[in-house]
Amino acid sequence: MFNSETNIRVRYSETDQMNVVYHGNYAQYFEVARAEAIREMGITYKEMEEMGIVMPIVELHTKFLRPAKYDDLLTIKTQLRELPTDHRIEFHHEVYNEEGKLLTIGRVVLYFLDAKTMARSAMPSALANHLLPYFN
Repeated sequence: MFNSETNIRVRYSETDQMNVVYHGNYAQYFEVARAEAIREMGITYKEMEEMGIVMPIVELHTKFLRPAKYDDLLTIKTQLRELPTDHRIEFHHEVYNEEGKLLTIGRVVLYFLDAKTMARSAMPSALANHLLPYFN
């Protein structure tokens, strides 16, 4: 299993009238954490795009347990629980506040697609080579 942690501080513009993070911002938080996790895996989104692979989101699930508020320092834990074996990759996210309380749970599914044809593609071998040690 691959694990990663990313910190994000809640900006004022991300909160609503109740001083809590607007629910739509969690997709962006997950995106930041996922991009950093992939970077920790030894490759970047940009490098995959240069290889001709794009990764659209096909599923996004979010469960809100507690609110995050302005100026909170959030820790987003990202897990890849299974090594992708086909065109799909699934990330699990947990968002914690500074007190270590679990605030939000998320799951994001992306597909590997050929950038030219938009056909499903296998995971790039460069990414697979970096991930294999986490699953042996």
